[in-house]
Amino acid sequence: MKVIIVGAGIGGLSLGLMLQQRGIECDIFESVRSLKPLGVGINLLPHAVSELEQLGVLDTLKAQAITTSALHYYNRHGQPIWQEPRGLAAGYPVPQLSIHRGELQLSLAQVATERLGAGCIHTGLAFESLTQDTEGVTARFRDRNTGEMVEVRGDLLIGADGIHSAVRRHFYPQTDSLRFSGRMLWRAITDGEPYLDGKTMFMAGHQDQKFVCYPISEPLRQQKRSRINWIAELRVPNPDLPDTDWNRVVDASVFADRFASWQWDWIDIPAVIRGAEAIYEFPLVDKDPLPRWSHERVTLLGDAAHPMYPIGSNGSAQAILDARYLADRLQAMNKPVKANIELALKEYEAERLPLTAGIVLRNRLNGPEQVMQLAHERAPDGYLHIHDVVSEAELNEIAMRYKRLAGFDPAALKGRH
Repeated sequence: MKVIIVGAGIGGLSLGLMLQQRGIECDIFESVRSLKPLGVGINLLPHAVSELEQLGVLDTLKAQAITTSALHYYNRHGQPIWQEPRGLAAGYPVPQLSIHRGELQLSLAQVATERLGAGCIHTGLAFESLTQDTEGVTARFRDRNTGEMVEVRGDLLIGADGIHSAVRRHFYPQTDSLRFSGRMLWRAITDGEPYLDGKTMFMAGHQDQKFVCYPISEPLRQQKRSRINWIAELRVPNPDLPDTDWNRVVDASVFADRFASWQWDWIDIPAVIRGAEAIYEFPLVDKDPLPRWSHERVTLLGDAAHPMYPIGSNGSAQAILDARYLADRLQAMNKPVKANIELALKEYEAERLPLTAGIVLRNRLNGPEQVMQLAHERAPDGYLHIHDVVSEAELNEIAMRYKRLAGFDPAALKGRH
């Protein structure tokens, strides 16, 4: 059996490694001409890290990433709302990792090249179309260097080509529009002084004005410095999706004045913003859940299947979980015949589509960040103690409800490890 994977992002590379581990042949096709360490920071929650540990890459990632110790929520005045330990500190069998997305992608690509072979990742090939028959799938790619069309034959094809997925658009050309939240994100990395214990992730504000911050470099932490990944978020007056190339660099003056007073005794947010290497602007978008992912011998994975708001640190984690479940279903097949392939893809979809659709919809309600909105709505000018406005039981239930939905309830993960 040969699997064609479209997209060499975190989901596609994880799937390639998991298929190789199960003795299934695959090739990965990527539209960019060369993989580079692009992007900013991401979080990998323990349920995803557990899958990467089983691939044997955890030690490599831990050398680069911060082993996140805690998650804190604050209001816009810097007053605490909710704090909880994370990863190993919370009793999980594996850590939560905060890492540069590009470093994670290149690490996975290097391991894939070593295990699958030097020619397993084909770059500079942009997916254009596919056809299916009783024997398999023919995919057509445009060579970005020569302009020529390249045909590839396989038993099945997985679209793991991100939020702008060409494979998804092949099946849903009229209903593939982005859904804009009305909020803009400004994302950047700043090298500076550590805050708190140097391993804590925090969020401050409310749904219309928020600042997210976490360190992502263990080597720099060892030097008593901190590589701080941060996101500033604001609601914008225009409800229409703005034009963007998704890599637009902007000046801090576009938004920084709204955070000018956010200077607290443990962190100076205006200084963090001023110290950025480059600031990238992104609209906060997702897409409506699809009625189905699988079409005979083709299915979707990761952001191609279920693009979601970056709330709850779940985008990359869910792509990795997709990959594990899909690889398991393919391994369980008796023979690579048409009926079994289609059944395996339908079983994968039946398990993963409703779960991820629930996360997409919950993230539109701010996921676990609801605690920040509750504090803002009930006490916009602050409080003496958070429990005067939101009970501890209410805060704990919001946190646990999201953990259960997203699949990283500590008790459940311990049972699987």
